[in-house]
Amino acid sequence: MSLPQKNISAPPLSDERRRFQRVRVNLLGRYMLSDRREFPCQVVDMSPGGMALVAPMIGRPGERIIAYIDHVGRLEGTVTRALQNGFAMTIAATPRKRDKLASQLTWLANRHILGLPEDRRHGRLVPRNTRSIMTLPDGETVPCQIIDMSLSGAAVACATKPTVGALIKLGRTQARVIRVKEDGFAVEFTRLQHPDFLEEAVTGE
Repeated sequence: MSLPQKNISAPPLSDERRRFQRVRVNLLGRYMLSDRREFPCQVVDMSPGGMALVAPMIGRPGERIIAYIDHVGRLEGTVTRALQNGFAMTIAATPRKRDKLASQLTWLANRHILGLPEDRRHGRLVPRNTRSIMTLPDGETVPCQIIDMSLSGAAVACATKPTVGALIKLGRTQARVIRVKEDGFAVEFTRLQHPDFLEEAVTGE
């Protein structure tokens, strides 16, 4: 991905970067510059105190950034330095938020090591009503069947198969396609679902 401005040499590691261990991740999301322009991004490493993004547009050092990252949610911080194809930024968070980020990063690291496509800590169930509606990226709606689901994802049977990485909706729930098989596909929800409203959110019932 080409960048519109020249790379800046990275400064020495800050105290914050030394205090938090960085975890290699592969998370998609979007970020907004201070002038409210939005761009897609990919987070390649993260700690509770900062993260590095592959991004098409680099903000100024010190510029405030708001990012929405899959599995993590809304994050705020400031640009610290430019990278070869993106930038690094701090994460401004309360101690409670940092603890939550540390737990999420531990899960993401373990998922990568174990090769798990979804959070297997969450039990899978078959909904009472397996019928649902899938909304494709272009807005087209297609009937589908939920094979099983958990708080973090679902297996879907459908004649129409979106591509891996496509952002779709199952019922009212936004999800990203992570696997495609002959008889259907699997998705990972962009937000962990509440157990009391899971079936309603995914099937619309």
